Amino acid sequence: MRFIINTLLTAIAVAVATYLVPGIELVGSNSTTAFIFVALCLGFVNSLVKPIISLLSLPITFITLGIFQLVINTGMFILASELSVGIFGSGIVIASSASAFIGAILVSIISSLLGVASKRM
Repeated sequence: MRFIINTLLTAIAVAVATYLVPGIELVGSNSTTAFIFVALCLGFVNSLVKPIISLLSLPITFITLGIFQLVINTGMFILASELSVGIFGSGIVIASSASAFIGAILVSIISSLLGVASKRM
């Protein structure tokens, strides 16, 4: 049940980022399923790929006092968008790395806020 809630909250965060950040465009006929596909891919990437990349980049993350994690989050957001379009044929397309950077930060903030709000219910 928690997986479904987290996926839906992430899909809402991706939808908000898509509508607020220029350079992130929706691909596919149905926006609801596109956002859910991106959220599923983002969950997959964050659970399997991100820990490995974070471990390998630990020295540079330590040197930059954790700021490099923003770059890693941006990369995971780009990878999730590419996977959703490549696998499901529906998702989001990110035009530039600046759009991905802002979108990744926005998705992280909104997901965190929605996660806290859902736990209080």
